[in-house]
Amino acid sequence: MTDAAGYKAYVAVTAAYWAFMLTDGALRMLVLLHFHSLGFSPVQLAYLFVLYEIAGVVTNLSAGWLAARFGLTTTLYAGLGLQVIALLLLAQLDPSWGISVSVVFVMSVQGLSGVAKDLAKMSSKSAVKILAPTASGGLFTWVAVLTGSKNAVKGLGFLLGAALLAVFGFVTSVLAMAAVLMIVLIALVAVRPSGLPVGRKGAKFSEVVSKNRNINWLSFARLFLFGARDVWFVVGIPIYFYSVLSDGSELGNRGAFFAIGFFMAVWTILYGVVQASAPRILKAKSRSERELLGQARVWAAMLVAVPAALAVAVLLSGGASHGLTVAIVLGLLLFGGVFAVNSSLHSYLILSLADARRVTLDVGFYYMANAAGRLIGTVLSGLTYQIGGLALCLATAAAMVFISFCGIGRMEIPAKKHSLT
Repeated sequence: MTDAAGYKAYVAVTAAYWAFMLTDGALRMLVLLHFHSLGFSPVQLAYLFVLYEIAGVVTNLSAGWLAARFGLTTTLYAGLGLQVIALLLLAQLDPSWGISVSVVFVMSVQGLSGVAKDLAKMSSKSAVKILAPTASGGLFTWVAVLTGSKNAVKGLGFLLGAALLAVFGFVTSVLAMAAVLMIVLIALVAVRPSGLPVGRKGAKFSEVVSKNRNINWLSFARLFLFGARDVWFVVGIPIYFYSVLSDGSELGNRGAFFAIGFFMAVWTILYGVVQASAPRILKAKSRSERELLGQARVWAAMLVAVPAALAVAVLLSGGASHGLTVAIVLGLLLFGGVFAVNSSLHSYLILSLADARRVTLDVGFYYMANAAGRLIGTVLSGLTYQIGGLALCLATAAAMVFISFCGIGRMEIPAKKHSLT
């Protein structure tokens, strides 16, 4: 495949992934804020996302095999199509249903959305390994651009979701997103990106579990890294901000929705920008794979300090205040920057370490661990906030980052290997 053909396919896959993540971010904010305004507790809100994350674990475990068996294009189409179905189903939610029925219904639809998200994610990330040029650190650059831009787009989705909820309401917003994503799917099928693996009939499900020690430890570290983010990100911070910003009136709720969506959007966009810039920040072109692993340890150690310091600040504050809120915002922006470099290093290392012949299997296994981390973080986010407030959320995040640092410390790459493939 020529570089021009590979670039065209990369653009098509990336554009589809952007559209998907825009709806994914918007949907998360729509569900969180809509059901919080209906009186759901932090634990009940966490339940709404639990099946989404469980579906991610199961999907990633099998998605690598499905892509190896049926091809990356098929799994990408399936991810987009399932998200359209999930959005259409969510629009059928009846306000007259009781809380228990609503929770079960939304959990189920979110589970379908989780399957869709991870099919699309595994397909897009695996495609980079196949399509990226090999010269001058091309792999790190291309995966950083894909991952960073995806998170910037998801951040816009948070803002979009909050704005749509405030202006148009829940059902209209969900239907509009379904229509846009359907158009994107039709366009992608028409373009038919070339150069992606078409699948092999002999692929066995038993191949999913990696035998590579480094991939297994990297997956372990990824699990706790993303658990550390979601333990405050999913429920804790949005509900804390809501308690500070809203007076309970309709106008107060609307203002709080915009403010929360704006913060979540800015945090995620800046996180994406730093991710995309990570190769330049780390001077990756002049560093070996082994040296970049060393950088992963350094940046993981730096990350531990941020949530630990914020947890102490919250404990000593004596309660919510504008001064504390400003400190939390600044601290979490710093966390986002350091976290982004960690995440980008992980995303590079998994593709660099993966065997090209089983890239979908290794990437699927790795993102299974990523989804498991999000699942644990999601459950702990509601639980820790209800038990100990924001301070416990942040302290738990610090502990999880430390465990991630220990996992990276178990990885070993021989000095003779200098692969920036």
